Amino acid sequence: MTRCQVPAFLIHQIQEELDKDEEEMMVFLCRDLAPDLATADLKEILVALNEREKLTPVGLSELLYRVKRFDLLRRILNTEKATVEAHLARSLRLIPDYRVLMVEINENLEKDEVGSLGFLLRDYAPRMKMAKDKSFLALIIDLEKLNLVAPNQLDLIENCFQSIHRIDLIRKIQKYKHEASVSSVHSQPVYVNAHQASLPNLNLIDPPYHSGIQNENIEKLQKGSSLTLGAAEPLHMSIEESGSVPHKMSDDSYRMQSQPLGICLIIDCIGNDTDVLEKTFRGLGYDVHCHRYLNMNSMNQKLLEVARWQKHKYCDSFVCILVSRGNSQSIFCTDHTFSGFPLEQIKKYFTADSCPGLLGKPKLFFIQSYVVPENEQECSSLLEVDGNAENISSKVTIPHAADIFWSHCKVDVSKLEQSPTSSSYYLRCLAELLHNPYKRKRCILAIHMELNKKVYDGNMTVDPSQQYSLLLQHTLRKKLFFPT
Repeated sequence: MTRCQVPAFLIHQIQEELDKDEEEMMVFLCRDLAPDLATADLKEILVALNEREKLTPVGLSELLYRVKRFDLLRRILNTEKATVEAHLARSLRLIPDYRVLMVEINENLEKDEVGSLGFLLRDYAPRMKMAKDKSFLALIIDLEKLNLVAPNQLDLIENCFQSIHRIDLIRKIQKYKHEASVSSVHSQPVYVNAHQASLPNLNLIDPPYHSGIQNENIEKLQKGSSLTLGAAEPLHMSIEESGSVPHKMSDDSYRMQSQPLGICLIIDCIGNDTDVLEKTFRGLGYDVHCHRYLNMNSMNQKLLEVARWQKHKYCDSFVCILVSRGNSQSIFCTDHTFSGFPLEQIKKYFTADSCPGLLGKPKLFFIQSYVVPENEQECSSLLEVDGNAENISSKVTIPHAADIFWSHCKVDVSKLEQSPTSSSYYLRCLAELLHNPYKRKRCILAIHMELNKKVYDGNMTVDPSQQYSLLLQHTLRKKLFFPT
C-alpha cells in the first residue's frame, strides 16, 4: 500500500455508517473524479479512487465534512471539523465547488419543492425520466446529461428556483458565479468536468455536458486560437470575429452588438406568420429576408444561397424561422407529395464548417411544423441536396456543432385545416416575448422557458388533438441576450 492510500477497513467502516441519502450525496460529489464509474455504488467508487491514488485520508475527511458527518471525522479518522476547514481554506480541494454547491442546495430543499422542480422541468426537458421520488441530485445528473445544467450553465436552475420562490438559493448560485468569475480572472484553477471524457461527440440530439473547459483551452480562446468542445471540430473565435467587448461579456455572454445584429431568414410555407415575425426581428436589429410558399427545391437553393453570404462575417448571430407542413423529421414546404426535406440538413448548412462566417456565433432556429399523419403522406422521389452524398432517406447524422439553439414546435395539421388563416400560437407567443424589452433582459433560455409555459397553458383550453408540443435542443456555450 502506498503512503497516502486509505486502509480498506476505513472505507468499509465509513460506508457502513452512512445512510442512503448520505451515500447519494457522496457519490454525487465524486462524480467527476471517476467518470467511468457513473453507475457504481459508493464503496466501489472509493475503492477505485484509492487504487488510482486519487483518495487520501485528507480527501476522505473532506467528503465526510461535505455530508456533515462530523462524528465520523472524530470517531473514525481522528480529526476535527475545524482541522478540515483549515485545510480547505489553505489548499486545493478534492471536490469542485459546483458539486459542493449542488449538495448544499439539496440539503436546503423540502421534498415537495423537489417535486415542484421535477414538474417544472417536464416541459423544458421532455426526454428526462421523471420519477415522483427522484431527488434533487438525481435531477441535476439528468440535466447534466442533457447539457441543460453545468458549472457555468445554471440559468435553468435559477429560473426554477424563482418559480418556487426560493430566492435564498438563487443568491447561493449568484455567489458561486461571482467567486468563479473572480477565480478565473486571477488565473486560478478552473474546474474541469472529468465526466466529459466519457461522453459522445457534441451533437444536437444528446449534447454533452461540456462546460468543463481545461485551462489551456480557455487560454487559447482568449488568445484567439482554436477551442475544442469534446470531440467536435475545432471552434475558432478570433478577435475580429468576436469583436472587442468587455471582459465580462466575452467570458459569459455572446457578443450581440453588430449592426445589423445578423441575418434573419424567414421561410413561411403557410403564409400566416411572416408579417409579425418580420416586424419582431427587424425591431431587434436583424436584416430580415422573407420568403413565402417555397417548394423544397426552392427552399434548398435559398438556404444554400444564404449560408454562402459573406455578410455573416460582420454579424454577431443568425436566425432561421421555418413554417411548414411536415413530419417529426422533415418539412414538406408547398410540395404536394411528401418526400420531406430533413431538418438535420438545415442545421448542416449553417455549422462552422459549412458557413465559416458564423464560426463561434449563436445560430437560432425556430421551427413550426404542422404534422401530417403518416397514413396521409405520399411517397415520391427524394430531393437531392448539396453538401453530402449520403442518401437522406436514411437517418441523417446531426452535425457536431456548437452555438446552435433549436426550438421545434409541432401541432397536428388539422389545426391548420380548421383555421387556414390563423397564425401559429407558438410563434405569436415568441414574438410577444421578444417584443417586450423587459423580457429581453433575460437570456434566451429563460425566455424559452416562459414560452413553454405560455404554450402549454394554452393547451389546457383546447382539444388534445389540437395541442402544441415543444422541444428545445441547444449547444450554446454562453448566455445569449437580445438587445434591450
